[in-house]
Amino acid sequence: MASLKDARRLVIKIGSALLVDRSTGDLRSDWLKSLAEDVAELRANGTLVIIVSSGSIALGRATLGLPSGALALEQSQAAAAVGQIRLARAYQEVLGPHDITTAQVLVTLEDSTDRRRYLNTRATLEQLLSLGVVPIVNENDTIATDEIRYGDNDRLAAQVAVTVGADQLVLLSDVDGFYSANPKDDASARRYDVIEEITPEIEAMAGDAGSGLSKGGMKTKLMAARTATAGGSAMAITEGSPMNPLKALAAGAPATWFLPEVDPQAARKSWIGAMKSRGDIEVDAGAARALGQGKSLLPAGVIGVSGIFGRGDPVTISHAGKLLGQGLTRYTAAEARAIQGHQSGDIETVLGYPGRAALIHRDDMVL
Repeated sequence: MASLKDARRLVIKIGSALLVDRSTGDLRSDWLKSLAEDVAELRANGTLVIIVSSGSIALGRATLGLPSGALALEQSQAAAAVGQIRLARAYQEVLGPHDITTAQVLVTLEDSTDRRRYLNTRATLEQLLSLGVVPIVNENDTIATDEIRYGDNDRLAAQVAVTVGADQLVLLSDVDGFYSANPKDDASARRYDVIEEITPEIEAMAGDAGSGLSKGGMKTKLMAARTATAGGSAMAITEGSPMNPLKALAAGAPATWFLPEVDPQAARKSWIGAMKSRGDIEVDAGAARALGQGKSLLPAGVIGVSGIFGRGDPVTISHAGKLLGQGLTRYTAAEARAIQGHQSGDIETVLGYPGRAALIHRDDMVL
């Protein structure tokens, strides 16, 4: 079974019902402080942490005095705009005393379905993690419409886990795991400690019930588990309302763990390798050797570019007529031709605007 103590890269999803007091609409400050203590302890043990947090609409609607129940799209977007400021400040205030810097990252479904946006999101999150920052991710409810929405943060959290190659994802919920039936309605319902495979029988057990503040039910959590485990991330569902919920999970609190199908790196490499190439990058002998040593592809080692492709598109990498591998390019075909053979420090001079040092980063490449 997966253990939180072993997590190297962890995504934590927090729902509105955990953050906001339903009766008053106020932030549960003491609970959030206890969560910050858990995050600080994980960080001290070497775990990189990303938080996917709901709560902006719930906080904003209370501030604006909007009625309970369903809101019109414009009202939801206005509430999110007001609440997002409060939410970001709350995380800054509870993590700051632990010398942890936070960052706000707002995304929409388009940011994961469009490869260019996906790579930009991944690069930003990777850079933040490398600088010791805890990113606070939320759906950009101020601009998202139904066509570009995740719709719930369970699936958003799973996508973030896959994007950053997290080995574990924890959904802090209002239930302590996945049950054979709704335990509120069926006293004989049993909780699963471990689910190795999401079978049709498991799917049939999922219900739609959610809390008054959150949109997610067990079906969305199961969808999140499919995404996460296929991407190499173990996923846990556990009760989040007690103080220090992550510490409790690490100590063996009730939970359901969904086991990953493969490790995150292998899943990502398989995904990249399965794409249809849009072009080819020919490299010299020095670049071919560097790639074999696990390094990124820099423009200086490129001697030829063929095909028509955009940023984020898959391209093959070849040397002397031999296929070396495939990767996601950080430049368009026209840009790649312009900078081929140049040092990375010359990119801004050649293109007239700054660019990334690598043409294809090693994390976006399979050989």
